[in-house]
Amino acid sequence: MKIERVFVVGSGLMGSGITQVSAQSGCKVIMHDIKQEFCDRGMEGIKKSLGKFLQKEKISQDHHDAALTNITTTTSLEDAKDADLVVEAVFEKIEVKREVFGTLDKVCPPEAILATNTSAIPISDIAAATERPEKVLGTHFFSPVPLMKLCEIITGVQTSDETIATAKAWAESVGKTTVVVKKDHAGFIANRLALPMCLEAVRMLEAGVADPQDIDNAMRFGYNHPMGPLELVDFTGIDVMLNASQAIYNDTQDPKFWPPPLMQRLVRSGLLGRKTGKGFYDYSSGKKENYWKG
Repeated sequence: MKIERVFVVGSGLMGSGITQVSAQSGCKVIMHDIKQEFCDRGMEGIKKSLGKFLQKEKISQDHHDAALTNITTTTSLEDAKDADLVVEAVFEKIEVKREVFGTLDKVCPPEAILATNTSAIPISDIAAATERPEKVLGTHFFSPVPLMKLCEIITGVQTSDETIATAKAWAESVGKTTVVVKKDHAGFIANRLALPMCLEAVRMLEAGVADPQDIDNAMRFGYNHPMGPLELVDFTGIDVMLNASQAIYNDTQDPKFWPPPLMQRLVRSGLLGRKTGKGFYDYSSGKKENYWKG
């Protein structure tokens, strides 16, 4: 089965990025969100991203124009009725995802593959909301999607080999390097490795071991990481990391994945990182500034 028609649920940073790379590869893409204003905002982000690629001569004008032509938007999940592949990129809550998949299962053709971009929730928990668990899997992209090369292909308990092969081929066709997670466990590969480091950085900050900048610089210059763990949490979203760590903890009961109290307090205070202008750093001036007084 060749993937030609893609339906993306969610027009935020991840959903719009998945829409963009799919459209650039030649797929016809419908990007969905619950309000048209959200879709419009996602389209503006795609236009800005493609414009940067054009300006840097990474794509031609024809490629730029063709990608935009390949994208339409909708506020109705019913428009997934002709999709070969649906990629869900909504809020990282199992209840929300199961509701979306339950609807998609009824709307989409029987042969359609239903994929989730979850970063931590077990695939089988989401697939259980459908009557086609063999057609459900994870396609976990990394942010920003147009620039990051990795896509984790995650198998559920009942995911078929054909579904895995088709999704893997599609992800590679949109320019990604794939890794296959053979066992359905929360956090997959990348987050199971990265989250303990990020959570330990928060604990060190909470304990007053060092300021955010020094914790981050230790990893940037000591291990050549492109950004430090607290910068990474701010970039991804503290709420996203909180939900991911809780999902892995719920699946494993491993205490190293339980989010520190400081992380929980920041989320309750609405300090979610870059997207709200403040998290472990202050971004309100347009620059990353250390404001920590702990």
